[in-house]
Amino acid sequence: MVNENQASSSSSAFSFISKGLQGVRDSADADLQLMRDRANSFKNLATSFDRELENFFNSASTSFSVPAIRSTPPPTEIEFVKRLQPKLSEFRRAYSSPNFSKKVLEKWSPRTSIRIDLSAIRNAIVSEVEDGDGTINFDRVRRRNMVKFRDFWGEWKGEGEGEEAQSARDWEPVRALKTRLKEFERRSSSAEIFGGFKKSEFVEKVKSSLKAMCKEPEESKEVPPLDVPELLASLVRQSGPFLGVRRDICDKIVESLCSKRKSQLLLHSASAGESSVLGNDNINDELDLRIASVLQSTGHCYEGGFWKDHTKHEPSDGKRHVAIVTTASLPWMTGTAVNPLFRAAYLAQSAKQYVTLVVPWLCKSDQELVYPDNLIFSSPEEQEIYIRSWLEERIGFKADFKISFYPGKFSKARRSIIPTGDTSQFISSKEADIAILEEPEHLNWYHHGRRWTDKFNHVVGIVHTNYLEYIKREKNGALQAFFVKHINNWVTRAYCHKVLRLSAATQDLPKSVVCNVHGVNPKFLKIGERVAAERELGQQAFSKGAYFLGKMVWAKGYRELIDLLTKNKSDLYGFNLDVFGNGEDAHEVQSTAKRLDLNLSFQKGRDHADDSLHGYKVFINPSVSDVLCTATAEALAMGKFVVCADHPSNEFFRSFPNCLTYKTSEDFVAKVREALATDPQPLTPEERYNLSWEAATQRFIEYSEIDRFLNNNEDGAKGSRNDGKIIKKSASLPSLTEMVDGGLAFGHYCLTGNEFLRLCTGAIPRTRDYDKQHCKDLNLLPPQVENPIYGW
Repeated sequence: MVNENQASSSSSAFSFISKGLQGVRDSADADLQLMRDRANSFKNLATSFDRELENFFNSASTSFSVPAIRSTPPPTEIEFVKRLQPKLSEFRRAYSSPNFSKKVLEKWSPRTSIRIDLSAIRNAIVSEVEDGDGTINFDRVRRRNMVKFRDFWGEWKGEGEGEEAQSARDWEPVRALKTRLKEFERRSSSAEIFGGFKKSEFVEKVKSSLKAMCKEPEESKEVPPLDVPELLASLVRQSGPFLGVRRDICDKIVESLCSKRKSQLLLHSASAGESSVLGNDNINDELDLRIASVLQSTGHCYEGGFWKDHTKHEPSDGKRHVAIVTTASLPWMTGTAVNPLFRAAYLAQSAKQYVTLVVPWLCKSDQELVYPDNLIFSSPEEQEIYIRSWLEERIGFKADFKISFYPGKFSKARRSIIPTGDTSQFISSKEADIAILEEPEHLNWYHHGRRWTDKFNHVVGIVHTNYLEYIKREKNGALQAFFVKHINNWVTRAYCHKVLRLSAATQDLPKSVVCNVHGVNPKFLKIGERVAAERELGQQAFSKGAYFLGKMVWAKGYRELIDLLTKNKSDLYGFNLDVFGNGEDAHEVQSTAKRLDLNLSFQKGRDHADDSLHGYKVFINPSVSDVLCTATAEALAMGKFVVCADHPSNEFFRSFPNCLTYKTSEDFVAKVREALATDPQPLTPEERYNLSWEAATQRFIEYSEIDRFLNNNEDGAKGSRNDGKIIKKSASLPSLTEMVDGGLAFGHYCLTGNEFLRLCTGAIPRTRDYDKQHCKDLNLLPPQVENPIYGW
C-alpha cells in the first residue's frame, strides 16, 4: 500500500512538473511570436516611412522650383536634399534586408545576453558635471544641453553671439545644417512661391519645429507626502511642551525619527527651490522645510489657529519687527488714526527695528460715510500716498515704515470701524515679532482668528477710548456697560502681554499700567516757539478770546459745555465762545444752543494747526469722556491757556502752569475769567520735550517692556545669545495663568465663530469673514480658500 501511494505521489509530481514546463514553453513561444510581430511591424513602418520620404523629396523637387524670372536656370532640387539621398538609400537597404528581422530576434532572444560598456558614457558625464562632493547634478546636464541648443537657435535668428564665435563651438553636423538653412533662406527670400508667400513654407516649418524642440520641458512639482516618521516627529515636537518633556529629549527623538530621511529631505528642499538651509545640521529646520513644502504643494496657506505655536519669529539680522495695528485711518481725523501714525514714524526713525502700520481699508460705500470733504480712494495705494504726504508735511522727515491694510466695516450704531475676518493674518509670519494693538478691546471684540500672543513674541495693547463712558449715555447704558466691562477684561487678558492706559479714566484692565505714550505734532511746538518769540519782542501774540474744537457729537463734551454755559449764563455775561467741529450730532447741538440762547458761534471743523486758530488765547475743554485729549495737548504746545475739568483724563496736563482745572461750575467761571485776564507763561524746554513724540516714544518703549526685545536682551529674545546667534531656551510647562488665558481665548474663539451670537452682541452681519468687495479691493483670495474649514 505504501509503495502504491509513493508511486501515485511521484506520478502526480511528474505530471505537475510536466505541465509547468509545457506552460513555460507556451509562454516563451508566445513571447517570441510577439517579438516577431513587432519586428515585422517595425519593418512595415520603416517601409512606409521610406515611401513618405520619397514623396516628400519628390514634392520638394517640384514644389520649390521657382518660375523663370532670370536668364540663369533655376535650381530644380534642394542641394542639401541631394546630399542626404545617398545616406538615406543606404539606410533603406539596411532595414529592408530579409535578415533584418532575424538579426533583431537574435538580439532579443533570451539566450543572448546584451553587454554594453557604459563606462565611457559615465566617465564623460562625471568629468563634465561632478560636484565637489561627488554628487552628479543631472539637471545641470539637461540645462546645459538645452542652453547649447538655444544658443544655436538664437544665433540663427541673430540673437546670440557673433557668428564666428558661435560657429567655433558648434558641432560639425549642426554647422552644416545651419549653413544649408541660411543659404536656402537667402535664395527663397526674394522669390514668390504659390502666388504671394515671401518665404519658403518649408523654412518656416523647420523653424517652428526647432522652436518646439528648444522649449524646456516642465519639471514635475509634485512633492511626496509626509511619511510616518515625519508625522511622528512633528507630533512629538509639538506635544512635548504640553506633556512636560524636556526640549533636548524631544530634539533627540525627532533626530532619531528623521535621521534616515535626512538625505531625502535635502533632496526635496533642493528640488522645491527652497532657499534655506540645505547645509544646516539642525534637523528641526529641515523638518520645517519639509512640512512647508508639502503644505505649499497642497495649496494650504492658512496661518490662523488657537493652538500655540512655539516656533516664533526670531530676528535674523539683529533688528526686530514691530506691527502697529489700529482701528482708524486718515483722512478720518480721530485719535486712533493720527497717534498710531506718529508712533510708527518715530519708532521707525531710530532704525533699530522694522515697523509696519496696519490700518483698516473701507469700501467706497463706507468711505462716503466716514471720510470728510468727499475724499474717496479707489485703491489702498492711493490712500497710502495721501497718508504719507500728510505725515511728512507735519514731521519734516521721511519716515521709513510700511503701511498695510486689513478689511474693515463702518458701524453706524457704534460710529466706529469694526475689523472683518482675522486681522492677524495680514501680518506675515516672517514679520510677526512685536505687535502693538491700538485699542485692543475694540480690535478683539469680534476677532475670530489666530490668538495674537500665539503668533507674536510680545503683544502690547494701548487703550485710547473710554468706551464705558460712551455706552452709559445710551439706552440701557448701565446694563450694556456692565457686559462691555467684562468683555474688555476678557479679550485684553486673552490677547495681550501688556496693556498701557493713557490715563486712569479708562477701566482698570488686567496686566495694565497708566502712562501717557502720546506726543504732539511737531508743528504745534513750532507754533508755540514762534508765539514765545513774538511775546519777547513785545508783540501781541493773541488777539482772540476762547474757543472749543472737537468732533460734534454729544459724548465729546458738548453736553457738559452747554450745561456749564446755561447754568452760569449770568456770571459769564458777554462771554462769547467759538466752536469748531463737524459730526453726526451737529444739527441737534446747534439747535439746542440756539434754543437756550447761548453765545456760541458754530463753525466748520478744521485742523487745529490752521492759521485762523493761532490768535485764540484760551482753549476750553469740559469733556470727561476723553481718555487723553489730543486737542488739549496741542493747545498747550501752542502756548495757550487750557481750561479743563479736574478729571483723571487730564492728570498728565496738571503739571503745566497754563493748564487751569476746575471741579465745580463756580470754579469753571473763575478759571475762565483768570485765563481771559492774564497771559499764559512760555513753555520751558523740559515742558516742550515732555509734550514731544520723542519723549512719548521713550515712555512707550520703557512702560511697554519692549526695550528688552528691541535691544535683543536675554529676556526679550526668549533665549540667550552666543556669537550673535540666538540660543532658544527649552520650553517649560505653562503656568496656571497662561492656561486660564488660553482657556479664555479658546472660549472667545468659539463664541465669535457663531453668527447668531455675533449678531446678538451687536456685530455687523456677515463680518466674520471679509466680503467680495474687499477681495477685489485688496486682491485677496476668497475666505474659504484663506481659511479652510478643517483648519483652526
